[in-house]
Amino acid sequence: MTEIRLNIGCGNDIRPGYVNVDSAPLPGVDVVHDLNVMPLPFETGSVAEVVAKDVLEHVELIPLMRELHRVMRPGARLWMSSPHFTSSSLWVDPTHVTGFSVETMGFFCTETPFTTWPHYFEFKFARLESTKLVFHRYRGLPWNYAVEPWANRSPARQRWFEGSPFGRIFPASNIEATLIR
Repeated sequence: MTEIRLNIGCGNDIRPGYVNVDSAPLPGVDVVHDLNVMPLPFETGSVAEVVAKDVLEHVELIPLMRELHRVMRPGARLWMSSPHFTSSSLWVDPTHVTGFSVETMGFFCTETPFTTWPHYFEFKFARLESTKLVFHRYRGLPWNYAVEPWANRSPARQRWFEGSPFGRIFPASNIEATLIR
């Protein structure tokens, strides 16, 4: 059986070796599908990996996470990157509906370095493998080369940073997280 690897909401980021999924029939898109329409056109437990780069902020998150959980096989990996809630670009795009914290994806997991909320959903990913605050390294922001590794030293530091005044003085641009099914 061939392993299916999905690149959802791919836009122009076409990845070889992946099934590239987008709502627009752009060149290189393999499957045209609106990620707000369930079910996804994939068999239960058929997906080994999902890349969700700059897409989860555009959709109804909970139904899509439920559906990704369904199509992913146990042990499959979901990697995501989406705007951090302090990012100035979060609300520039009128199609964004959600901002993210380092804790957001942990709500969908059994094991997480943060507080778990087991009663929220009837499905759970096995664990939150990693989270990362990502900072702009352009636009004349050289201090972010030092801020990013400092803020990401540990999950506790990430959480503290988000809630501290430093998190507003040095806003993150994105959150990256990896969940294991």
